[in-house]
Amino acid sequence: MLVDEVKITVKAGDGGNGCLAFRREKFVPQGGPSGGNGGRGGSITMVSTIHRNTLLHFRFNPEYTAQRGRHGEGSNCTGQDGEGIVVQVPVGTVVYDAETGEKLFDFSEDKQEWLAAKGGRGGRGNQCFATSTHQAPTEHEDGKPGEFKILRLELKLLADVGLVGYPNAGKSTLISRISAAKPKIADYPFTTLEPNLGVVQLPDHRSFVVADIPGIIEGAHEGRGLGIQFLRHVERCKLLVHLVDMSETGRDPIEDFETLMEELKNFREDMLEKPMIVLASKMDACQDPEMVDLLRETVTARGMAFYEISSATGKGIEALKFTLGEQVLTHPEEINQP
Repeated sequence: MLVDEVKITVKAGDGGNGCLAFRREKFVPQGGPSGGNGGRGGSITMVSTIHRNTLLHFRFNPEYTAQRGRHGEGSNCTGQDGEGIVVQVPVGTVVYDAETGEKLFDFSEDKQEWLAAKGGRGGRGNQCFATSTHQAPTEHEDGKPGEFKILRLELKLLADVGLVGYPNAGKSTLISRISAAKPKIADYPFTTLEPNLGVVQLPDHRSFVVADIPGIIEGAHEGRGLGIQFLRHVERCKLLVHLVDMSETGRDPIEDFETLMEELKNFREDMLEKPMIVLASKMDACQDPEMVDLLRETVTARGMAFYEISSATGKGIEALKFTLGEQVLTHPEEINQP
């Protein structure tokens, strides 16, 4: 189960209170103030990691509270600092202020750190208030409260290539043919419920990441179906690969292509500016070659590259894999050149 949006609360530790104390020792009749400062409260730090790929664990642990600092003590002893908390998030997580909607941080690389909530400063003990004219101060400070925030975490998968298309267009089968990913594949129509990631290895030891973006249908940008949950993952992809199913005789492939292009545009105006190629999939079951020619004309008129493939028979798969690798890793600016 992929959880790609959650709300959590983070509360840094409060600072410890400063101490009010005076030195009391034998043979020291005027010992003076000796109250120590309070310790600093623990902070909450977020760290990105490649070892997590979902926000599911936040559903069961949405609250994080760091330890408060200990109070100051006599003999000028400073209180111990509170223990902080390190919260791990997947690479690709974007942090927003849940109340204002302000974007606070974007974890785009492994092992990035961000201070989510800063611990409160410890209060000063009465030793800090002693002066030459005020030698027996009774003033001392309480610790400052730690920061409290309500955060919204949004996960956007990081992939070089994103596969988009109607349900049952062959995205899961394609990703299983070009990578080691093992998504669910069956001979009946169904919709994948979570994105699948696959690493495509090339013979020269280069590799790139492909993501199967499921659930995008007409009206997805308005929340219809599951598409609104997954459209956000498309934003980070360098290249979009649009699969159009050529095996269904009752559907119009050109209409399907135009509809999904409109969905991408309605989700974000600049989505159509992304590099994109179009695949006529399931060519082994195609019954209307003329429709393929019409789709090719429509696609090339938009300035996009067009390829015919069949994941079942392997037609065009190896050539496609090398094409994707070359375009993503070498010449991303030439992706849309047919």
